[in-house]
Amino acid sequence: MLRQALLAVSKSQRAERVISTSPLTRDVVRRYVADDVGAVIGELTRRGLLVTVDHLGEEVTDREQAGQAVREYLRLLELLPAGADVSVKLTALGLRLSEHLALGNAAAICRAAAAAGITVTLDAEEHDTIAGLHAVHTELRGDHPDVGVVVQAYLPEALERCEKLGGARVRLCKGAYTAPVAYTSPADIDRSFVRCLKVLMAGTAYPMVATHDPRLLRIASTLAVLEGRDVTGFEYQMLYGVRPAEQARLAGLGAQMRVYVPYGSDWYAYLMRRLAERPRNLAFFLRSLVSRR
Repeated sequence: MLRQALLAVSKSQRAERVISTSPLTRDVVRRYVADDVGAVIGELTRRGLLVTVDHLGEEVTDREQAGQAVREYLRLLELLPAGADVSVKLTALGLRLSEHLALGNAAAICRAAAAAGITVTLDAEEHDTIAGLHAVHTELRGDHPDVGVVVQAYLPEALERCEKLGGARVRLCKGAYTAPVAYTSPADIDRSFVRCLKVLMAGTAYPMVATHDPRLLRIASTLAVLEGRDVTGFEYQMLYGVRPAEQARLAGLGAQMRVYVPYGSDWYAYLMRRLAERPRNLAFFLRSLVSRR
């Protein structure tokens, strides 16, 4: 129930005004959202961690805003080292305006990223954008075969999606949105995650295992061994600010450990979804609202 409440708050404009304008939220925001993205990327890479970077922002309302998002990603690419990844939300590129517009904008980012030795991953969003996401991904793979896509295990069609993504880079996550037909029980979501993970590890896809769950991490490492994948055959992904000690431990073992680094002023919905995923962080957030530490 707490998770559902936080997800509802993530869509509340009134709550956004109250929370985003409070100077007391600064500490918690900086814990999960990069303030100086260049400095954060530099520090993570010096510590042997890979990065995927997301410029926060969703739901543009016109073509000019979509163009601004493209230009921001092109600037971002100049900050990233080869081997980095950028995470792109198609609604920020105009998906709700036109699938063709989003495809063209995503292709422009993919071309610039390829020239810099950087990969692109298309992020999953609300359930009504998933069909468009996979349609754009399919089109992009014709010219950009290394473009990745996110599959959310909380959606019942996740397994079928994974079965169709042979040869693709696939980030598997639990899912941070709501959907009418989605699994809501944590146990059901975990079972779906493992079913998808088995398909990805046994197939020709490149699995990007996006979870902080210790049990799922152990299952992923076991499946990788059973399927004969070495450390270059898959990677772990975790959010910036979440379980940093575990991120360092996995990297120290030689695993490919990639940190999802968001940045930008449009952080409110992202932060609320992170709290919904890990309600234990709510206490930290509430303390930041009532104290000047």
